[in-house]
Amino acid sequence: MMNSDMGDANCYPLTDEQQQYAANVLNERDDGPAKVQEMREWIEKHDNLCAPIDDFTIRRFLRVCKFDVARAKEKMYNYYAQRTILPEWFANRDPMIPELQDMFKMGIFLPLQGVDDQGRIVVILRVCIHNPAQHSISSVLKASLMILDVALKDHVSASIYGISAIFDMTGVTLDHGLQMTPGVVQRLVHAWQGCYPLRIQSLDFINAPVYVNFVLNIFKSFMTKKLKSRTVVHKGTSEEFFKTKVPQRILPLEYGGTAGLLQDLIDYWKAKIEENISWLESEAQYRLISP
Repeated sequence: MMNSDMGDANCYPLTDEQQQYAANVLNERDDGPAKVQEMREWIEKHDNLCAPIDDFTIRRFLRVCKFDVARAKEKMYNYYAQRTILPEWFANRDPMIPELQDMFKMGIFLPLQGVDDQGRIVVILRVCIHNPAQHSISSVLKASLMILDVALKDHVSASIYGISAIFDMTGVTLDHGLQMTPGVVQRLVHAWQGCYPLRIQSLDFINAPVYVNFVLNIFKSFMTKKLKSRTVVHKGTSEEFFKTKVPQRILPLEYGGTAGLLQDLIDYWKAKIEENISWLESEAQYRLISP
């Protein structure tokens, strides 16, 4: 179903290096525009899928599927179907809701400024910083996905090189683990693997006690072999991890970097989300009309 004006195909031009990588790794070649148009026509003719038809959104899905149009259609359908099926994660995404404000003030989900040496977005997920007695897992995930969507909406590098996710398990308790029911884990892994137009390059767990493996095993039971191979629980200190995995130039001081205070990063994303209220509201129209 057609529902927005077509974006400018040159709105997010690639550097020569990005073009070379996209061609060699993602199969983004001379037939790319024709495949974008094929996707656009499919959306316009689809009776129950309401999705954007701008060039960059469509290319994000094609890139993550290495320009396999059939796979890109399936992923896009899943992405917008999930937004209909899971209103507790995707509906009423008003960042001024008090519980969401709590999430943003705590800094649950923090994309770092800049990219790593491979061009990837690096995100630190402080998934245990909230109080499970006061905050629902739905609010944690809703706030996190809001920030992810805002971070990715025009981030060309992420659409090409993907994302590295670092789960800081500092402060984890049994109550945090109990929030991650098998149903929640299954839906979350499905979002990672089958829905989001994003290539997950690594999932690293730091500051994790041994019993975190129990929950992680539930995650792995729903993962593909490829994603399992990219999931690592680090036994050493977080300082050891960051020295070898993430450039200091993009890390906050508290994680051994030189990119300013963690609170500055928290404040940045809180303000960024609030600046995007209108965009988040407009995104609500995109969904599966008849799941």
